[in-house]
Amino acid sequence: MTRTEIENKTISFLAEEFEVDKSKMTPDALLKETLSLDSLDYVDLVIFIESHFGFRVQPNDFLPLITFNDFYNYIELRLSSAINKAG
Repeated sequence: MTRTEIENKTISFLAEEFEVDKSKMTPDALLKETLSLDSLDYVDLVIFIESHFGFRVQPNDFLPLITFNDFYNYIELRLSSAINKAG
């Protein structure tokens, strides 16, 4: 999956799930503030990631994710790590 595919899939889900305009989800925008995330919302994000990208998420994985770019980097890194392990 390409970076663009990761971003498009993620933005579509987040816009629908959190009712946020896609234009607000720029790479440098703050993830928590833009989506108004609370602790239950993080559960939704974990479920989304695990079901759409096929890897397990640990709660501490979200600590360093500040911007949308951080979030996309995290998904991209985990996907490439899973591919490398399988390959």
